[in-house]
Amino acid sequence: MEPMNFQPESRLRPVRNAEIHPTAVVSPEARLGHNVKIGPYSVIGSQVEIGPDCEIGTSVVIEGRTTIGSNNRIYHGAIIGSDPQDLKYAGETTYVEIGDNNVIREYVTIHLATGEGEKTKVGNDCLLMAYVHVAHNSSVHDHVILANAVNLAGHVDVADWAIVGGMTPVHQFVNVGAHAFVGGGSRLAQDVPPFIRVAGNPVEVAGVNSVGLKRRGFSDDEVENLQKYLARGGTLMLDDCTGSGPFMDSVPPNVQRIVPGAEMHLMLRSSKAFFDLFEKLFHNIPVV
Repeated sequence: MEPMNFQPESRLRPVRNAEIHPTAVVSPEARLGHNVKIGPYSVIGSQVEIGPDCEIGTSVVIEGRTTIGSNNRIYHGAIIGSDPQDLKYAGETTYVEIGDNNVIREYVTIHLATGEGEKTKVGNDCLLMAYVHVAHNSSVHDHVILANAVNLAGHVDVADWAIVGGMTPVHQFVNVGAHAFVGGGSRLAQDVPPFIRVAGNPVEVAGVNSVGLKRRGFSDDEVENLQKYLARGGTLMLDDCTGSGPFMDSVPPNVQRIVPGAEMHLMLRSSKAFFDLFEKLFHNIPVV
């Protein structure tokens, strides 16, 4: 990000080692780290904490109980920490937590959680492109890319290194697994297991995210083993997470020895357990 063009140094208003444009409105109770820069017409609320070396662009609103780590870049028009769009919300104490080294582009919205003590979270090293929405109680983990106008409904979980293509709505309570890739213009109403590519409306599996995995340092053998494992399951459709279908019917014997069939059915009915199983199998069980 190019350095922001602030007014001349003499017009900057230093507050706790921060640089605040004279048109910005910053609560005296806000906690600002060293070398924070706040651009014109931005508004920072009284319960906000912003870590060192963050740059807040023009017309940004950060309010609520929001904590932002270090070295984040937040662009024009972003709104962080506003009330959730949830009729259950009754003003209870909830939070937004954002980690370090994130880029949050124009007009991104990140809302407070619903439910006493709950949090909406963004991890570290993420890129949220323009017009992304992160709704209440959602968690975006580390190294995630959400392309333009991705809309996460409430309670969505996007795991490490996942990429979601632009103009994709994600239904509430959906999980997107680690290293998954979602093609642009898709519609996610079901969970996406880790390591695979999906696209379309309705979503269909397009294979292993081999390019993404290799970029992340996975070896050719690891990627090939995963491809073989999926191939043994026939067509791995998302409906197979219910515990039936070609994937369930052809679970390799070495997997069955570790996870009995009855337990496998139960685990596949829970998407979270399915993710855990999938990752365990990929990392610890050789496919021959």
